[in-house]
Parts: sequence; C-alpha cells; structure tokens
Amino acid sequence: MSRLIVVSNRVSAPTDPAGGSVGGLAMALSAALKTYNGLWFGWSGETVETFTGVLEIEERAGVTVALVDLEAQDVDEYYNGYANGTLWPLFHHRVDLTAYERSYGEGYERVNRRFAEILAPLIEPDDLIWVHDYHLIPLARDLRRLGVKNRIGFFLHTPWPVRQLLVTLPHHRRLVESMFAFDLLGFHTREWLDLFRDYVASEAGGTLLENDAMEAFGQRVQGGVFPIGIDVEGFLQARASPLGVRTYDRMVSSTAFRSLIVGVDRLDYSKGLEQRLLGYEQFLKDNPEMRSEVLLLQITPISRDDVDTYHDMRGRLDSLAGRINGAYAEMDWQPIRYLNRTYRRDQLAGIYRAARVGLVTPLRDGMNLVAKEYVCAQNPEDPGVLILSRFAGAAARMGEALIVNPFSREELSDAIKQALTMPLDERIRRWTALMQVVRETDVSIWRDDYVSALRGVEINREDGARVAGYQ
Repeated sequence: MSRLIVVSNRVSAPTDPAGGSVGGLAMALSAALKTYNGLWFGWSGETVETFTGVLEIEERAGVTVALVDLEAQDVDEYYNGYANGTLWPLFHHRVDLTAYERSYGEGYERVNRRFAEILAPLIEPDDLIWVHDYHLIPLARDLRRLGVKNRIGFFLHTPWPVRQLLVTLPHHRRLVESMFAFDLLGFHTREWLDLFRDYVASEAGGTLLENDAMEAFGQRVQGGVFPIGIDVEGFLQARASPLGVRTYDRMVSSTAFRSLIVGVDRLDYSKGLEQRLLGYEQFLKDNPEMRSEVLLLQITPISRDDVDTYHDMRGRLDSLAGRINGAYAEMDWQPIRYLNRTYRRDQLAGIYRAARVGLVTPLRDGMNLVAKEYVCAQNPEDPGVLILSRFAGAAARMGEALIVNPFSREELSDAIKQALTMPLDERIRRWTALMQVVRETDVSIWRDDYVSALRGVEINREDGARVAGYQ
C-alpha cells in the first residue's frame, strides 16, 4: 500500500493518543497517516540563526512527523510576509492591506524550494503527496523540478479571490501557473473553484474541460469541490465530557436566565468582528424591551498581535465593546462579555450548547467550522439558531441558518431578533436539516473523498513540471 505524505506549513499532529484539544482536521489527517503508514512534513515552528536543512523525525501518537527549522529571515519574508502579508489579505479581498514587497516573494520562493529539496529524498515511488494551503502553492513545481513524478494534490483552506482582484498581485500569472504542477486542486465550495476556472479561462487562455479539469501552461490539472467539516463524533463526545457538561452548567448559571448569544473567532479582519458588534448594538437600539434579556459572549483569541494591522484592530474592538457596554449596561447587567483567550474544544462545546444564538458572520471565509461546531453542540429537543454570513463557505450548504449580509447592521439586528423569537418547531426543523449537513460533511468523509480523488486522477505529465519562478 502506498503511503500518504501530508505537507503543511505547521505540523499539528497530536502529541498524545487522546488528542487533547487538537482540532478535528489534525485528528482526521493523523488517522489517515496511521492508515496509510504516512508522514507529516512541515516547519517545526522554531527558528535558527542559519538554515541547515537538518530534518528532525519523531513519532507523535502513532504519526511520523518530519520537522525542519527556518531562519528568522525566512519566517519574516515567507510566513509573515508573502503568505500572511500578501496572499492572506488578497485572498480575503482586502487589497488595501495587501503588501507587495519583492523580498517577500523571494522568501516565499526560497522556503518552498528548501522544503522541496528536503522532502524529495523522503518520497517513495508510490507515495501520494497532499499539500495544504496558500503557504505552499509553488511546492509541487519545485518537487517536479527535482524529478518527483508522484501524484501531488493541493487543498486551499481559504477562499480563492475574484479575478479582478487577483490581477493586482505582481506575477499573478506565474502563481497560477505553478498550481498546474499539481494533479488535483481542491476547494471548499463551488464558488471558489469557479473563480479559479474563470481566471484560467480569462487570464491564462486555458481550456475548461469536463468534470472540472483544466488545461493551461502546457499542463492539465483536475479541480474538485471538497467541503470540509468537523469530527462529528469527537465533538459530540466533547460536549458530553465532564468538562463540557460542567462548562454548560456554568454558562447557564452565569447568564441568569438570559438568552446567550455567542461568537467565537480568532482576531482577524476577515471575521467581521467590528461589524458584528455594530449589528448587536443596532439590535439593542431597535429592541429596548429585550435589552436586559440577552447577553453577547464574544470569544476572540489574539493572533498576530505584533502586526500593526491586528494590534490596531484589537484596540478598536476593545473601544467598541467598552462603548456599547457603557451606553447600555445596567447595574446588574452588561450586554457584552468580550474575552481574549483560547478555550478547549470540550469547553467550547458546552458554551455553544448553552447559547440560544450562534453568530458566525465573517466578511469572507473559506468554510468556517465554528458554524458546524455550533450546530453539532445543540440540544436536539431545544436547539439554538445559527446566524450565518452569506460570505462564509459554510453558507453554500447550510441554507437553513439565518443567512445575512454582515456588512448590514440592520440585517444583523433583524436576524438576532428573529432567532430569539423563533418558535420551537421551526428551530427544530432548521436544526435537523443543518445537522444532516454537518454529518454529511464530516471531516473523515472530506479526507477520504479527497484521497480517493487523488488516487484516481489521470496522470498526463511525462516528466517534472516546468514553470517559471515568481521573481
């Protein structure tokens, strides 16, 4: 049986068999690697003064991981620079925040080339290689240059940008050209794949073939839609765990019979946090009779606080939450609890279950698994209501949520009121349909569908891919 080699910027394989609070994606990939006797390759998260290329191989809960350290300059230019300072904002339609620096592109090229050079000797002839996310778009090209002919798949965990914005990226054509060194390109939604195909046809002069195959740059690649999900059974177990039940009891007690509204998002401009608080403020303004009957719990772990954009955003959110509390709070109640910390999966399951309303309102998101976690955590006999942004990938299949435009504070206000006043029979009907989607898109199904598709893709290349660099 061939091995599966997973490649990602960071290796998140669990360090213990139980998995602790590790997310469902890591658990699903770990299970696949155990099944296929595979390998997980990526950056260790550590920096060294001078890059040596030394590979550290170890076992983590039955999974073999291969880790490599990077120089501080690599991290600055490849990770903080091109990946998160250029591609991340561009892919989330924030061209105003996109940094176009030549040194960033050079660092991105350098690290992908180094990864390929270290990984190539580990690859056996029948191995399947599965590369994850925007950090590693050129990796297949660099592996092909080293003579690797194996099936190599790529999965993008973010949205793909519209063509009119992608062309603002210097050397955008070469970025897309490098993707044709893969054999299978996976996207969360039909929309993201169609946007990619639109670029191929309009900018690259490519040919769109049947069943989402594409030809351009003298190569052929297969596209596919693979909506990612959560580890359903694992999340249900987390909800029923002692800590999950205890957290639920604490939340019910602390809300003092008020209706809890919950939002859980890391600090990022793509999540629509400022717009969410403004929409909640509009609800308080529009519905004075309901003010003291509700409570918004916004959990926002800090990320990249050393980057000016995120530091400034944190200050604006602190100020906005404080202003709303100052304007509407009473002596025994304040409308917002705003927390900048991380919680375990079992704790989140208890929090979700206690919430009458789940707010998932990103401005643009690849999928957003919080929406599926919230649904999975609900009591089937008395479920809460999911309010979901139309710009989250999850909205493509979760139409029984209350779908909103997060840029409209009035729509958010109206949806919150509708959710809080929704009859039980409608809540059960909507939740039942949503839970069916959650089960149908379980992360293990996503994983197995992708690996099966990669195994079955037709190989049409005679030798390694031959595409130009970015610079």
